[in-house]
Amino acid sequence: MSYIGPDMTYPPPYPPPYGDPYSGYPLGYPAQQPKTYLVWGILTTLLCFWPLGVVSIVYASKVSGLWFQGRHEEAQAASNKAKNWAIGSAAAMAALFVGVIVVMFIVDPPTS
Repeated sequence: MSYIGPDMTYPPPYPPPYGDPYSGYPLGYPAQQPKTYLVWGILTTLLCFWPLGVVSIVYASKVSGLWFQGRHEEAQAASNKAKNWAIGSAAAMAALFVGVIVVMFIVDPPTS
């Protein structure tokens, strides 16, 4: 059986009882790259509160590089941060919109 693990070693660094014999990673590692949320970052930058959307794009752009470097925990953390910043951008825009509507009704209430 020929095997070349992620760090080009033979045999795998984690034996079968302790890890996945096919990937060479310990059990519990994610099987695939986490989502980057780059599209959400771009959309929230263009359509919502742009400063938070830019931060989302920065974290989203880090995910693939970290994943292919074998830094899976950091890639997952960057993915989570990209998602959270995109959500924050959308929430900030919604709060700003509601705030403007409330101020409009306070300054010039509708008359009957």
